[in-house]
Amino acid sequence: MKRIGVLTSGGDAPGMNAAVRAVVRKAASYDMEVYGIKKGYMGLINSDFVRLDSSSVGDIIHRGGTFLRTARCEEFKTEEGQLKALKNLEAFGIEGMVVIGGDGSFRGAIALSRKGVPTIGIPGTIDNDIPFTDYAIGFDTALNTVVEAVNKVRDTATSHERTFVIEVMGREAGHIALYAGLASGAETILVPEIPFNMDDICKKIINGYKRGKLHSIIIVAEGAASGFDIGNKIKEKTGFETRVIVLGHLQRGGTPSAFDRILASQLGGKAVELLKDNIGDKMVGLVNGELLVTDLEKILVTPKPLDMNIYKLAEILSM
Repeated sequence: MKRIGVLTSGGDAPGMNAAVRAVVRKAASYDMEVYGIKKGYMGLINSDFVRLDSSSVGDIIHRGGTFLRTARCEEFKTEEGQLKALKNLEAFGIEGMVVIGGDGSFRGAIALSRKGVPTIGIPGTIDNDIPFTDYAIGFDTALNTVVEAVNKVRDTATSHERTFVIEVMGREAGHIALYAGLASGAETILVPEIPFNMDDICKKIINGYKRGKLHSIIIVAEGAASGFDIGNKIKEKTGFETRVIVLGHLQRGGTPSAFDRILASQLGGKAVELLKDNIGDKMVGLVNGELLVTDLEKILVTPKPLDMNIYKLAEILSM
């Protein structure tokens, strides 16, 4: 294989640029050419390709977002759209693809593989909801962004003796909320994977104030409930002053952490190794410190469970 393509798709995540950099420079070590596809699968259909070399990916390892940009593309979900993409790949002589993104991006990667284009998926999503990898690119950075925000909220919460509800991202997964809650010492963590009872939450808040606590921090995953709904119910049931903060897309931005840069570099390098050997229809992840290669089909049918040991520990430590 002498010429490959790389794209970023779905929601952006800090560290995607580091992954693209790794793909390009590892490919150069094998005398392989790399084309970047702009705006994800939309770029495949519109033939929005750009030649990348070692110089063109210089000075991007520390940049958040994705310099290739990203976009949703309904047309690629159709047979007609996929055939357009395939025609463009053939015109440029691109023999294999690297797709960086989440489960939606991997559906597109599977479609390319079925059309005869060996494709490797790299997990890149702050939600960290991709199985067969301990971490997806962007999760660590987003996690640290949330913890930093909670630290600042805690200062004002203590000063005013208030309860704060902080809503975080994660789609239908609670990984950001769980890890941020443990790391920031939140009193309560609400995740979609585990049912919760408002009476129990309010009782815990009241008991905390009786013991002399000056504030309470409740972290809510967006897939579990609306932060504003939780805040209103707490105020109704306890009478305590309650404020709600929705961190939103703030969590996606920022300079990628050292961990995300290293993870992205490892995954990007491994993806090129696989394509060099004409291996496709796989995802490369990191499990227990080792690179793991998994069939893309398995990714879409296997849920990623919440770490219940972490959840139980967070509950104990928040007392």
